Amino acid sequence: MRYAQRGGYTPAEQQRRERLRLQAAERFACGDTISEIARELRVTEGSVRRWRKAWRDGGAEALRSRGPVSREKLGPQQWARLEMELRKGPLAHGFANDQRWTLGRIKTLIGRLFHVGYTPEGVWKLMRRHGWSCQVPVRQALERDEEAVAVWKAEVWPQIKGWRATWAPTSASRTRQARG
Repeated sequence: MRYAQRGGYTPAEQQRRERLRLQAAERFACGDTISEIARELRVTEGSVRRWRKAWRDGGAEALRSRGPVSREKLGPQQWARLEMELRKGPLAHGFANDQRWTLGRIKTLIGRLFHVGYTPEGVWKLMRRHGWSCQVPVRQALERDEEAVAVWKAEVWPQIKGWRATWAPTSASRTRQARG
């Protein structure tokens, strides 16, 4: 898979990867083996083989980055404005249910601000490309009642969960019990 972290590489990551490929090209010229290069650059041997083939076919230029796979629909100024609007929070944009940005909400915001259409997956890739990630709210609800939570965990959850039905007593050992 080309983009393991789903969403493409950031420009800094693209440059880092390009430097790795160009270091590998220097090593190819010196006659180093694939396994040596992979070990020292901390990449897979498959990647080094692919780079070597490209290097043989087109030289070091073939290993240079070609930029992002697709051109972004938002320009740098639009992205800066979007970041500023996202920092204002969902409430400032009419999302009153809760204070979390979802992909659907960001998609709607982009459409309202810039009249540009994105899919939720496209929004995810856009956000990842610019260094944003999924976040879970750190704070708990103000209305949270710790006593009620403790009672629920102690009394209600065991009833819902039920007991594990087994045919025999269990053992923590991963090996078969000795007979005798």
